[in-house]
Amino acid sequence: MIKSFTPNDLVRYIYQEMPEVEQELLMQALHSDDVLMQEYVEMLSTVEFLEQVKLRPSEKVVNAIKKMAHSTGLQKV
Repeated sequence: MIKSFTPNDLVRYIYQEMPEVEQELLMQALHSDDVLMQEYVEMLSTVEFLEQVKLRPSEKVVNAIKKMAHSTGLQKV
């Protein structure tokens, strides 16, 4: 019986959260299933893009947090 893999399996594979035996099965499936391979390539591309994104809060948000912390008496860390 051939195991069918889901997008969740691909995520686990990309983030190396899959047992070695299952990795081998997935690699075999990737080599024989063009649709699965395309989905994997697209997902990998998305993950690589997301890892490059740098998020920073606006100064307005930072000031609001500081104001709230000051008003509640929280000390600086």
